[in-house]
Amino acid sequence: MKFSINSLYLCVKDMDRAISFYEDFFEQTVTERSEIYSVFNVNDFRLGLFAFEKKNEPHDFGSNCLPSISVENLEYLKEKLSDKEICFPLTKIGNNWVAEFVDSEGNHIEITAPVK
Repeated sequence: MKFSINSLYLCVKDMDRAISFYEDFFEQTVTERSEIYSVFNVNDFRLGLFAFEKKNEPHDFGSNCLPSISVENLEYLKEKLSDKEICFPLTKIGNNWVAEFVDSEGNHIEITAPVK
């Protein structure tokens, strides 16, 4: 059996704030928008934002699930981190530069770039 992963969602407390954060981060507008579930299409990968409280679902925030976003180079990675709360400092790990930041909703997000 073959598997593929085409999407994931992040829990958010404030949909408008989260959309604004990710529109700035991805430098694109949200693809699908609603008060419960909004989606960004990032190179055919669906990143969803789920307003869990509107459906009365309990969720924890933090580093229990860590989406990893790759960018093309170290300079751009540093630019994307420049105004973010850093929870894991920029570190060379193997053939990648790796860092983690906290999004507007308290989720930890990894960002990587290849070492050149």
